[in-house]
Amino acid sequence: MYDKILVALDGSESSLHALRETFRLARAEKSTVRVVSVVPPYEGELSLVGVKQHVVELMRQPYQKALIDAAKTAEAHGVRIQASCEEGEPHETIVELAESEHCDLIVVGVRGCNPADQLLMGSLTARVIGYSRTDILVVPLNGTFGLDTILFAIDCSKFSDGAMQRAFDFHRTYGSKLYALSVANVPSHLYGVSPAAAEGIIANARENLVQVEQKADAAGVLIEPLLREGDPAQLITDIAEKQHIELIVIGSHGRSGLGRLLMGSVTERVVGHARCPVLVTRS
Repeated sequence: MYDKILVALDGSESSLHALRETFRLARAEKSTVRVVSVVPPYEGELSLVGVKQHVVELMRQPYQKALIDAAKTAEAHGVRIQASCEEGEPHETIVELAESEHCDLIVVGVRGCNPADQLLMGSLTARVIGYSRTDILVVPLNGTFGLDTILFAIDCSKFSDGAMQRAFDFHRTYGSKLYALSVANVPSHLYGVSPAAAEGIIANARENLVQVEQKADAAGVLIEPLLREGDPAQLITDIAEKQHIELIVIGSHGRSGLGRLLMGSVTERVVGHARCPVLVTRS
């Protein structure tokens, strides 16, 4: 499924951890691993060229060190990588590099589940997800990548269809146990205002799950269907912890303009809260 994987490093422990976890997938997929560390552009107003050059060199040091650490980590894991240090807007450079080198997957790390990360998981991660046309694997610090148990969320849109098909691929290739979750997001006040409308939302979620079961049967894939009522992002992360899920697979809406920075409240909250890796798929 993934011939070439691009891993973005920024010198943080979370990005180095994401690289280590990428090796698990790369060995299974026999993938080529491409590593990039992107130095953001210098935007200061120093007029002296020599001073500016010195500042730029100082800026490059942690990113260059990240590549040295990556090389040592790869050697320790017996994995060969191709690495480079680039300059530019990080999210643009990462996405453009993935496209120009025909990478099938981009991997980024996030720090974890502290309140700040839950609200703003990081502008780089958000922008990469918003602009990329390829799948993105988001690995939280201390999160362990695995393919034994996978949870995918569905709403029968073309976006969740991509997540479903990717989950099916993992099942066929690795025998992953799949949980398919359909959520009826019924506003609490709706029962009092229009019980029929509330029941309609639940019925629609149930029908979505039935359709996925039919597609799974046709594809020869085994799934465990889950129908829940409540907040989708909260349910996805709660069930992932309860069922010891190793990978969450979720679709993301394609967006344009400023919308790319807001990839969708459900996807954004799942990525910000999940303790396991999250694979954001493209339709």
